[in-house]
Amino acid sequence: MNCKTYLAAGVASFSVAIALAAPANAQSAGSTDFSAEDIVVTGSRADDGVAGVVLPETPKAKIELTEELIQRQRPGQAINDVINLVPGVSFTNNDPFGSLGGNFTIRGFNSDRISQTLDGIPLNDSGNYALYTNQQPDLETLSSVNVNLGSTDIDSPTASAVGGTINLRTRVPSDTMGAMASATYGNIIARGNSEDRYYTRVFGMFDTGDITGSGTKLWLSASKADNKSTFSNYGGVDKQQYNGRLYQELGGDQYASIAFNYNQNRNNFNGSPYRNSVELTPANRFYEINYPCAPSTVQKATPGVADGRGSCGSEFERRYNPSNTGNVRFSTLLRPTDRLTFSVDAAFQYVKANGGGTSSGIEGFSPRGLTGGINGNYYFGGVDLNGDGDVLDTVRILSPSQTRTYRYVAISNLAYEFSDTQRVRLSYTFDYANHRQTGKSGLLYRNGEPYDVFPINDPLFDSLGFAPQKRNRQSYATLNQISGEYVGKFLQDRLTVQLGGRLPFFKRELNQFCFTTNAGGSVDCVDGAANQAAYAAANPYVVNPTTGRVTGALAPTSRDYDYDKFLPQAGFIYELTSAATLAFNYAKNISVPGTDDLYGSIYFPVGAPGYRPVAETSDSFDVALRYTTPIIQAGVFPWYTTYQNRLSTAYDVAADSTVTTNLGKVEKWGVDASIAVRPIKPLSLYVFGSYIDSSIGANVQTGPNTFINTEGKVERLNPSYLAGGRAQLDLGPVELGAQIKRTGRRYLDDTNTVELPGFTVVDLDFRYSLADAGLPGTFFQANLNNLFDEVYIGSVTGGLNTTSTFANIGSPRSVSVSMIVGF
Repeated sequence: MNCKTYLAAGVASFSVAIALAAPANAQSAGSTDFSAEDIVVTGSRADDGVAGVVLPETPKAKIELTEELIQRQRPGQAINDVINLVPGVSFTNNDPFGSLGGNFTIRGFNSDRISQTLDGIPLNDSGNYALYTNQQPDLETLSSVNVNLGSTDIDSPTASAVGGTINLRTRVPSDTMGAMASATYGNIIARGNSEDRYYTRVFGMFDTGDITGSGTKLWLSASKADNKSTFSNYGGVDKQQYNGRLYQELGGDQYASIAFNYNQNRNNFNGSPYRNSVELTPANRFYEINYPCAPSTVQKATPGVADGRGSCGSEFERRYNPSNTGNVRFSTLLRPTDRLTFSVDAAFQYVKANGGGTSSGIEGFSPRGLTGGINGNYYFGGVDLNGDGDVLDTVRILSPSQTRTYRYVAISNLAYEFSDTQRVRLSYTFDYANHRQTGKSGLLYRNGEPYDVFPINDPLFDSLGFAPQKRNRQSYATLNQISGEYVGKFLQDRLTVQLGGRLPFFKRELNQFCFTTNAGGSVDCVDGAANQAAYAAANPYVVNPTTGRVTGALAPTSRDYDYDKFLPQAGFIYELTSAATLAFNYAKNISVPGTDDLYGSIYFPVGAPGYRPVAETSDSFDVALRYTTPIIQAGVFPWYTTYQNRLSTAYDVAADSTVTTNLGKVEKWGVDASIAVRPIKPLSLYVFGSYIDSSIGANVQTGPNTFINTEGKVERLNPSYLAGGRAQLDLGPVELGAQIKRTGRRYLDDTNTVELPGFTVVDLDFRYSLADAGLPGTFFQANLNNLFDEVYIGSVTGGLNTTSTFANIGSPRSVSVSMIVGF
């Protein structure tokens, strides 16, 4: 690693905006309506919240952040960075500008155990449940976000959410015509940095207003962002996004809506060469890789000579992570009678994305005379890849893991009010994903750059006419779920009872087109009947009838998995005073194994131990004590959760794969708390905190007679505590904001042998309005993140008993200036 010392770079900016419209639906339309104040909420509270914070009166522990707080953050920032201000949530950004993604937890659960939705439609990957925070909607298109801490909504289309849900709410188009534009410039001004690591972003939005006189209105938006690599001397981000929503009022609160989101990212993997054996300093955060490539590392092409592969383009930072993602969403809420409500939410989603590095492309055959992707190499069987006239060479080629997804989601709700105090809801949820995963290869230029960041567009072919690849599989994930819920008020409306349950039927259809070589899911991919027959003969699949041990390679095969379980929920809210309530909620949740685990289990014959990975289940108990007035929003939320077959996953960077461990029974408990106060009109204060603890129930068995000492230990990467706050002061045209977040220590491993120290980050924001100059929708905004340039470890892979790991360094100090103009 080459380290350099850098000077801070200067900053200037320009941008434009208008105030956003009132909120629309957050979860599904049915869940939002069924949680409406007329039936669920007791006591009194401010719908608009205090300091941008709302504590909804529901049995579940839930916190909502409104536009007031969201729009104070840096334009272009990831919404998951904003919810870092929610107790129980910990988010670490891989760059200061929201362009490279990051990692977050709720009560210690990683994002693959948290469901994130946009207007009720799931955004998690349908295969491994991962969430890509740099692909979320632009902040300007959102009116609010609410977070369920530890449980899901009754109709949620989720296969994995045992840790909570995040519901993003799209703004409703304005009744009047208007437009906004925004331009932002930023830079990193951290210790040890001397590069110009700029950030630029432009955003525009147009509202048509009511174009028919009958409540037909539309908004459209577009944004473009570019920024340089955060830490290394190579790479960056080129991101564009488009959003829109057509809304038709149908009388009262009835409506129909069509919305869309399209996001295109072209970015490299964020450079961050930290290992826990290296002391992290301000200077060694920033470093140089072999770019431009040294001549000695460039691929050779010498006729008649068996050239070895060059190393140019092989660095982690030179891996591209391109993505094209989009969705179209439909939503409607109708009231056929005064007591009957019907709603539908539906969507189609598309994903084309890849990630990964380079491999050896061997122009000849494998040692056994085969072509294909074998043992990590690509064999082309007599194809001249580097154009030197021979087929003797080993050439470095691009070989990412490609994913293409078509997904269809529908959520329908039918609610009936027997009286003003008694109500029931029935729901049906459907979620179907066609998940295609391949690993075809492409050429690199001599400077290490790819011909195409999507090799699947024009892949390399072998001498038999097949495209060698490192994986080749097709899966179908289907959810059919029925659910029901009852809400009633008793004791002169002081007691609200909510009872319900959901019964999901998950089906996973897996088609493996490669040979599976071990229980970890490793594969060799060979095509053609003769090729496959030769490979099978050389690697016979054998099951020892006495020991059950499996050896060899399993031929391409298919297998179906079914999971279903009744998941009850029950809770109540009791009004202690006109402002104070006490609530309780119980929920059972399930997390179905992801596709990586299921493909690995194919290696075992049906009926053998391990052939059907078990689902993770949880029982969550929450208590909520709330005090809500137009001046104060305060809540304390003690909680306890017990898990069976706790599945803990970690990404292995070197192997480009996910490793999953079953920790057995795990208990988790803690308390979340927050208080938002506006003592005087110009000043708002918000303070929050969380304590989180866990205990693994037993030692984890890793072999016939081998155990890892995990009993009684804390789960890895589980912050011991979180604390923070925000203050905002409005002084006429000038508005000042400051926020702080402290994250406690985390353990790198489940044996708790390596401890990651806690860290504190302070952010500032400033606005100057030009309303007094006759421009009410125009203002300047400045954002300074990580004021004291805290040097810390952000997201990290971790492991069962790992002593070395890849980690992303936390975002360094950065500043941006924006001008936002609206009319």
